[in-house]
Amino acid sequence: MVEKTLKVSKIHSGTVIDHIPAGYALDVLRILGIHGKNLSGVVTLAMNVPSQKMGRKDIVKVEGRELSEQEVNKIALIAPDATINIIRNYEVVEKIKVKLPDVIRNVIKCPNPTCITNGREPIEPRFIVESRSPLRLRCYYCGRSLDKSDILRQF
Repeated sequence: MVEKTLKVSKIHSGTVIDHIPAGYALDVLRILGIHGKNLSGVVTLAMNVPSQKMGRKDIVKVEGRELSEQEVNKIALIAPDATINIIRNYEVVEKIKVKLPDVIRNVIKCPNPTCITNGREPIEPRFIVESRSPLRLRCYYCGRSLDKSDILRQF
């Protein structure tokens, strides 16, 4: 008989990122700057896990680290339906539903080298969300459009 339960151990403290679109867990790790050389705690990835809500999903658990608001905003760009669970002493103490805002500020850079945000002026990059699915952003200043692959190249 085949076991149909996903068995992943609980973490003492840290972050669980759930409801990541299937196939994007490694991109989430890249966005967070997590790679094999800099691991200080346990990182657990579950990829292509069955999900009633999404069909298939990925999950990332990061022991000993709570995400900053900036990191949550970056994750929202590739996983706009993700849920962030903050764990302390094996208990969920905070549950954050990721929300992709209408305007993205200072999270990514405009790839247009002539955009004013890439010059000497201290202007924060700003993008208007034109479409959530598929993701499409437009630079507020120069009008350059970006899709999900353009965004992932920045991390």
